Amino acid sequence: MTGATPMLAGALLGLVLGTGLALLAGQLPWLRRRDLAARIDPYLRRPGRSSLLGAPRTPGRARVVAENLFGPVAERTIGLLERLTGGADQLERRLRLAGRRTSVDSFRIEQVVCGVLGMVLGIAIALGAITLRGAGPLLGLAIVILGALTGVLLRDYLLGVEITRRASRMAREFPTIADLLALAVAAGESPIAAMERVARTSSGALPDEFAATVADIRAGTTVAQALASLGTRTPLHALARFGEGVSIAIERGTPLAEVLRAQAQDAREASKRDLMEMAGRREIYMLVPVVFFVMPLVIVFAIFPGLAVLEISL
Repeated sequence: MTGATPMLAGALLGLVLGTGLALLAGQLPWLRRRDLAARIDPYLRRPGRSSLLGAPRTPGRARVVAENLFGPVAERTIGLLERLTGGADQLERRLRLAGRRTSVDSFRIEQVVCGVLGMVLGIAIALGAITLRGAGPLLGLAIVILGALTGVLLRDYLLGVEITRRASRMAREFPTIADLLALAVAAGESPIAAMERVARTSSGALPDEFAATVADIRAGTTVAQALASLGTRTPLHALARFGEGVSIAIERGTPLAEVLRAQAQDAREASKRDLMEMAGRREIYMLVPVVFFVMPLVIVFAIFPGLAVLEISL
């Protein structure tokens, strides 16, 4: 037990030293691998930008700070996270579906922090396993790596949970919001004014998205494009169908109040189906305590008096 602790300390020190030497050796000029873009970049003439609309996408402030502090380690870590949990475009879409206004680089830093916390927890578990159970250093290293991966993937999983909760919250709000829009349109207001009224007088995830849609339309976006964008940045599929139906009704001159009432009725039917499916799943879950807890007690109470009578007769 006492000899395992110096061995573990030596193994960790050797691992840290080897990692540091490998990182230093990888950044030496004569050992560093240069790609074609880095070799021809000094010979290219960079023209000035002709317009602001053609400006390239610049990295976020959090990514710039991380790269300045940690250098190539931060770049490789962010690249590894993109390979594990998807690219930047996919992650940006998931952040918008979750209703988060943070940048992709900020979320990557959150993943790194969760990975570091998982690695610290893995180191604690590995030390306990080696000192108390006599496990090998390789098993301890595997536990540390597993803890880091678990922290990264857990943050990605929590983002998926946020998307699911936001979708369920929007599904509960959608029938009422659609009825309010139908009443406003039937009273003589335009669709944009009706959405603006609903966004102003209501609170929740869905009115916030309607407020963003109205802001896009006021900024010059067409109604069809704004409604299509509403469907793409929300996790509710019924809302995408709603935007498509409203844009088609506006283009073809269909009575919009009837379309909105039909959309609200479809949303209520969909919520009823979801409730029936949830009730069916919960009914199966309710069988678990009945089978494993209630029925054994019933059997015991039914058999015990008979056994007691048999013992008295004997």
